[in-house]
Amino acid sequence: MTTQDIVQKLWNLCHVLRDDGITYHQYVTELTYLLFLKMMKETEQEKLLPRGYRWGDLEAKAGVEQLTFYRELLLHLGTRGSGRVQAIFANAQTMLTQPRNLKKLVDAIDELDWYSAKTEGLGDLYEGLLEKNAAEKKSGAGQYFTPRPLIDSMVHVVKPQAGELVQDPAAGTAGFLIAADRYIKEQTDGLFDPRLSEREVAFQKKHAFYGVELVPDAHRLALMNLMLHDIEGELELGDSLSNLGAGLAKADVILTNPPFGTKKGGGLPTRDDFTYPTSNKQIAFLQHVYRGLKAGGRAAVVLPDNVLFEENVGAEVRRDLMNKCDLHTILRLPTGIFYAQGVKTNVLFFTRGQTDTGNTKAVWVYDMRANMPSFGKRTPFMRAHFAEFEKAFGSDPYGKTKRKDQGEAGRFRRFTREEIKARGDNLDIAWLKDEGAHGADDLPEPEEIAAEIMEKLRVAMSEMEGLSAALAMDEVAE
Repeated sequence: MTTQDIVQKLWNLCHVLRDDGITYHQYVTELTYLLFLKMMKETEQEKLLPRGYRWGDLEAKAGVEQLTFYRELLLHLGTRGSGRVQAIFANAQTMLTQPRNLKKLVDAIDELDWYSAKTEGLGDLYEGLLEKNAAEKKSGAGQYFTPRPLIDSMVHVVKPQAGELVQDPAAGTAGFLIAADRYIKEQTDGLFDPRLSEREVAFQKKHAFYGVELVPDAHRLALMNLMLHDIEGELELGDSLSNLGAGLAKADVILTNPPFGTKKGGGLPTRDDFTYPTSNKQIAFLQHVYRGLKAGGRAAVVLPDNVLFEENVGAEVRRDLMNKCDLHTILRLPTGIFYAQGVKTNVLFFTRGQTDTGNTKAVWVYDMRANMPSFGKRTPFMRAHFAEFEKAFGSDPYGKTKRKDQGEAGRFRRFTREEIKARGDNLDIAWLKDEGAHGADDLPEPEEIAAEIMEKLRVAMSEMEGLSAALAMDEVAE
């Protein structure tokens, strides 16, 4: 049985929980608790858990007793055990109300082919589950999940190295940190390279990767993901646009896809070290990234189009970026690859200069958007779609080995700093005539529309039942 088969089996269990009124995103969180207990047993790490609160203890019980014990277990693990265990189970609570549904989940998880899962990698299994959740539009999890082909391409061209500090200030489910770790392990024979000392190996495992995530549920999933990939770096629960972000160690590499939109309530970031205060979260995160790099450090950041052309503070931040850093490459991404179909995004690649002025001499723009397919179920977004971009980018992670300017007919063009200045420092540069996306993958399938309607009806009925129950209780109280 392959990892994909096991992921599909796990995902099919969500139908059990829908009868208990549990949403897709709640399901993955619920499943995380149970999978964690089972995986601790399968990997012989149950010593991290207090005695009496392990998989066997849960499995041995049945009926109401099992559900009651499960609730107690979640509360107990949130305050006992190792630091990482407590963080994963912090404020954990179950949405299950029917003992039979908990038993179905426990039995189904126990019956999985754990030998195959361990052989292929438990981390890959969990990543597959997160990807499945992100692909399910009704789960709402897509906002925390960057497409893996994009992550892998960004990591491939930035080339993080052993010994470097790698940061993600908007970590989501930790996809960038895990991909960077995987890349480094591929380059160092799984950290068994004889050129690495014991101290260097320990650094990679315990300190090389770090970041911040704002949303508690996403933070919980990220911690589980990191643990299954044997990464012990610090992942804070909090806001990088607060003083927490200001206190992060300077990084050699920053890879991130910060949240889009304005800060909640329209307020400004609470940290006081930004030169250009703004309620626009993407522009604020961009400032965090280039301010958070060491001299010579490099970054790749996913940002929406408005960051490239917004005036006033946006223009000031772009000028500051091009002064302090060598903004050597902009990749214009296709539409339809994120959870919101209409969002137009880019990746900015830059290197922090040794000084704070005049670092950008020219910007290379690769247009991967014009005349591209409309990606979706019929046309999956694959790593192979980045092959030409990676070839054009070259082998140097600092962007110094570009292929030649392809002119107006090609996808890759060079624009001098003077040309950009003449545009008012507007970096939203396009020259190819877009004949329109090919295909209709952005249109939902009929069954998706029907399922979404049924889900909304179910939620509405549940809310009405809850309201009726509340009114009935009020009448009794009177």
